[in-house]
Amino acid sequence: MEIQFDNQKIQKIMTDMKILTAKVGLGMAKTIKQRYNQIEACENFKQYIKTGLGIPHPLNNNLKNYYGIRITGNYRLIVKPESLGSEIIIIKGVLDYHGDKNEWIIP
Repeated sequence: MEIQFDNQKIQKIMTDMKILTAKVGLGMAKTIKQRYNQIEACENFKQYIKTGLGIPHPLNNNLKNYYGIRITGNYRLIVKPESLGSEIIIIKGVLDYHGDKNEWIIP
């Protein structure tokens, strides 16, 4: 699957392990990189959903049409496929969206 990014800042953070680690810490950076690699290895987003890795789930409200992929208990990798069968996915960032928060750690 082809991975694109919402903007160049996110691309720079997500594709450089040193910058990613400085931003979120080593443990979370490893998990984000793992999810990135798992998504990239799939042919399309529907195939990734079927793997169940990261418990992908649709979001709602201001994130309608986006999916959350589990990084930790509260943090999710936020992605937007062009469609479920799409071979292109856009990474929006990493968000703590539990409770009353909507705190982006990688906006």
